[in-house]
Amino acid sequence: MFGDAVRTWLIEHGWQEQVAIGGVFGRWSDIVGEFNASRLQPESFSEGELVVVADSPTMAAQARTMVRPLMKKLNEELGDGTVLAIKVRGPGSRRR
Repeated sequence: MFGDAVRTWLIEHGWQEQVAIGGVFGRWSDIVGEFNASRLQPESFSEGELVVVADSPTMAAQARTMVRPLMKKLNEELGDGTVLAIKVRGPGSRRR
C-alpha cells in the first residue's frame, strides 16, 4: 500500500524512470548474479528499454537467451511494466 503511494507520487513528479535507473544500475549484481554482472553491464535505460553491453559475443548470445526471465525479475523488483524491453549489445557495437 505504501509502495503504491510512493510509486504514484514518483509518476506524478516524473521521477519514476530515474528511480528505476538507480534501482537497476545500483543493484545489478544482486539482480543478475556476480558472474553475469562481471560480464554484462547496464548501459542505459530510457522509456522502458534497458540496454546492456556484453564483454564478448558469446556472452551477448547468452544474455539474449536470458532476456525474458531477466525482464520478469526486473519488473518484479522495480514494479510491473517498468522494463518493457531489453536490448543486448556485444562489445564494440555502436549505439544507434
